[in-house]
Amino acid sequence: MREVEIRETLLNGENSRNEFKRDDVRPEQLAREIVSFANMNGGKIFLGVEDDGTVSGLQRDNVQAWLMDTVIGRYVTPPIIPDFEEVTVNHGRIAVVAVPMGTAKPYAVKRDDRLDYYLRFDTTCQLATREQLTRLFASSGLVSVEKMPVHGSRMDDLDMRSLKEYFQRIFGEDEIANWQQTLLYRDLLVQANGDTEVCCSCAGYALFALQPRRRLPQAGIRLLVFPGTDMDYNASLDEVLDIPFVGLGEQKRGRFIEQSLPDRVLSYLQPHISEERLTGMTRLRHWDYPEEAIRELIVNAFAHRDWTRQNDIRLVVYSDRMEIESPGALPNGMTIEKIKAGQRVPRNTTMVRILRDYGLMDDRGMGIRRKVIPLLREQNDSEPAFEATEDSFKVTLWKRQAPRP
Repeated sequence: MREVEIRETLLNGENSRNEFKRDDVRPEQLAREIVSFANMNGGKIFLGVEDDGTVSGLQRDNVQAWLMDTVIGRYVTPPIIPDFEEVTVNHGRIAVVAVPMGTAKPYAVKRDDRLDYYLRFDTTCQLATREQLTRLFASSGLVSVEKMPVHGSRMDDLDMRSLKEYFQRIFGEDEIANWQQTLLYRDLLVQANGDTEVCCSCAGYALFALQPRRRLPQAGIRLLVFPGTDMDYNASLDEVLDIPFVGLGEQKRGRFIEQSLPDRVLSYLQPHISEERLTGMTRLRHWDYPEEAIRELIVNAFAHRDWTRQNDIRLVVYSDRMEIESPGALPNGMTIEKIKAGQRVPRNTTMVRILRDYGLMDDRGMGIRRKVIPLLREQNDSEPAFEATEDSFKVTLWKRQAPRP
């Protein structure tokens, strides 16, 4: 870093990406800061700096060797190699330790016979809670949340008619002698409590349970429609849908109709984002946004969401835009640029496989690149906006602006 940049950083104080430490910091304390940055988005530690940004300087000899051998080598697991440089600022020598966002999360501090996992929040380093730790392991791929048990659930909670239709259509299995064993093999049921209990997995319950929100509250989708450009109390629609994602059959005019959750969403939104227009001698329905783009984004939000979070998927319609928000940060290594380029890093492989079997997902994982972006560009002459945070991934579709008179 240039001296002028360092001076500005010290003047602005500590934040979620910058930490100041004196030279006499204990190795274990410095290890906690390194781990907390690596488990989040990375950051810089300025050694030889007081909490108020005053340069007190380095007194220790060979700081880099001490950092790598004593701090990281003894206390940090798995090992991480930060960038290191020593610079002179305000007539004092300091070290800048740049910790990257870890690619082997979660990172921990080794203490006695245990591992402690830390996260960085604002200016503090905090011990991860059980929920946060589960999320860390899930983001690294070490734990598959979709295969965890939904406690209190039973096989009877699932829509067996849909399961029979699925196995017959996809696998050609007309008669299944042992449904429990078959669903265990397909990760739709799991064994819990020391293998003494059989429960639905998160994937099985979300996809096939008759009322998935009963024991998995985050399994639905919340629809909100507002007449203006901001969220207020005057919602035209505020509904939480609670049906199995792959569909719940209904009898209509003597026929059995299967409606998936995306189908149900579009039927609810139809009065708010479409209208019938006379085209020649025929009345046709015109949508404010491409139907296939909406469907693709709903499926993606469900298939790639973080199931450790208790939030619903939210679809919010305003007068000028539609927002589809999926809970959870992007999986390890994934970025908005990679999503737009068509790269695939599935978080929930069982759900993705089943949704592809149903034809609800593209086999190539190119829905954003090949469907959402070109469809919105063609119909509304605009580009979707993408926003990724630690809490959610949001896609905004813009409504075509009426031509000026």
